[in-house]
Amino acid sequence: MPTLSPKESGWIEVICGSMFSGKTEELIRRLRRAQIAKQEVGIFKPSIDSRYSENHIVSHNKMKLGSQLVENAGQIPKLAEFSEVVGIDEAQFFDNSLVDVCKQLAARKKRVIVAGLDKDFMGHPFGPIPALLAEAEYITKTLAICMVCGNPANYTQRLTQDTDQVIIGESDIYEARCRNCYEGLYTAPVS
Repeated sequence: MPTLSPKESGWIEVICGSMFSGKTEELIRRLRRAQIAKQEVGIFKPSIDSRYSENHIVSHNKMKLGSQLVENAGQIPKLAEFSEVVGIDEAQFFDNSLVDVCKQLAARKKRVIVAGLDKDFMGHPFGPIPALLAEAEYITKTLAICMVCGNPANYTQRLTQDTDQVIIGESDIYEARCRNCYEGLYTAPVS
C-alpha cells in the first residue's frame, strides 16, 4: 500500500472490480485518510453518473464524499491544480483521454486514485480501465459476493435484455456474479 503523500514523485492507484464490490467505498476510505492528513483533495466523477448525488461520490452502502461533476477528463487537471491527491470515481465512463490526464497529474507529483469497473456486463474490458491498469503503480482488485451462490464475484450480470454498453443502474438492473453463475461468459470448448 502506498504512503499517504508523494514526496518527489506522483503515482497512479487503480481500484477496480465488478459492481457491488466496494470500489467506491475503498476510494472514499483512501480519500478520507488523505483529508485527515490535511492534504488538499480533489474528487471528480463523470456527469453521466448522478445516480445518488450530483455533488458527491456515493457508495452502494451510502458512504459519501463531496465531489465535482465533469463532462470530460480534460477538465480535471485545471480543477485539480491545487490538489495533492486526486480521486476519480466511475472511471469506466470516461474515454481513453483519462489515461493521459492521470499520467499528467502523476507527473505533477500528485497521488491519483481512480476507481471503476474493469469489465462491462458482457465481461469485456471497460473504457480506459485496462490502459490505466498498465500505467498504475498500485492496483487493488475488489470482489463482490455472488448473488446466486455466495462465492467471490468478479462479474457484473445485467438483468435486462438491453445491449447498450452503458446503462446506469443499481441492483434493479445488475447483480454481482461469480465465474460459474455469470450468464454470458464465452466458454471455449475443451479439447
